[in-house]
Amino acid sequence: MEQTTHMKQFSSDIQVFLGTRQVSRQILREVESTKSKFESSKNYELKVSMHSLITILSNELEEFGKIKVSESATNFDFRDLKLDQAQIETIVPTSRNISDIKLQLIKSFQMKSTHKLEITGCVILPNGNLLMANDTEENHLIEYSDAGEHIRDIPVSGPPYDIDRIDLDRIVVTYGDALYIEIMNCKTFNVEKKISLQHSCLKVSQEDGRLYVVYGKAKIQVMDISGNQIETLKITSEGITCIKTSRQKIYYADYSTKEVHCFRLNGEELWKLECDSIKFPYDITLDSYHNVYVVGCVSNNISIIQHDGKNSKTLLTESDGLYHPTALDFDTDKKTLLICNEEGNVALYKFV
Repeated sequence: MEQTTHMKQFSSDIQVFLGTRQVSRQILREVESTKSKFESSKNYELKVSMHSLITILSNELEEFGKIKVSESATNFDFRDLKLDQAQIETIVPTSRNISDIKLQLIKSFQMKSTHKLEITGCVILPNGNLLMANDTEENHLIEYSDAGEHIRDIPVSGPPYDIDRIDLDRIVVTYGDALYIEIMNCKTFNVEKKISLQHSCLKVSQEDGRLYVVYGKAKIQVMDISGNQIETLKITSEGITCIKTSRQKIYYADYSTKEVHCFRLNGEELWKLECDSIKFPYDITLDSYHNVYVVGCVSNNISIIQHDGKNSKTLLTESDGLYHPTALDFDTDKKTLLICNEEGNVALYKFV
């Protein structure tokens, strides 16, 4: 429209006529083209033709079927990890007579330190490394590889006295005269829980989520991992030097009577055995067959007691390098026995 107005203002009549005619022809061609496209387009209609048999069947039937809901108990096999672990732990290996048990030395080495060594506890960590408690004023645990390589000294809050495994991630450490124990992560050695005690504690053992702490001469305090007091077990012994718990049983040695005791958690005594060959039993541990190993710190030997308490024999003596042995631990997975002398001589044995 603007072009036509402009053409009328500035062009002659003949130019306006010719220009208008040219525009009209162009418009006509566009219209004809559009009409042609519309006339060539087609409409489509979709129809469904049912088969005659289906039509007859649908007329005869009132319904094609019914939906029924039935209820039954699920058969999903769900296993709780803790339950599986508990079941595994209750599997007791076939008993082995102690007369058949022999030890073969794997590795022995002398711990190196610029300070005094006084090893009073040890444990084989889940990663296979060896952790020793050095009961001196240096206030540290000492970690070695099973090949005898020093890994690190681990600062702790006091002179550590005893160590025990709680699970694959945690250990518990005692501090002698201190009125507390600590639960640590056994990878980072960060303290996860500090538990206050009513009395000083030397030895401790863990069983089924409970800690068994030796109080004084004739008491064993039972508490959970959080430190809640559960009960106090009173026993007749006057000089408990070491304790070990396993499979609902408690084992301990009495230095005053040279006796090793085994009783149930309810206080029922199963057996006791006097071992004249053991002078000042300093530590105790168990193997996979539930046989008992006791170190004699003064007698410089290690004795084994059969799981039923009926027999015993001396396994190692001073001639095997024992001089004031004070700590030992048994790895049930690898079946290796760790032994530490007071001044830091360490030996690893395997069973043959």
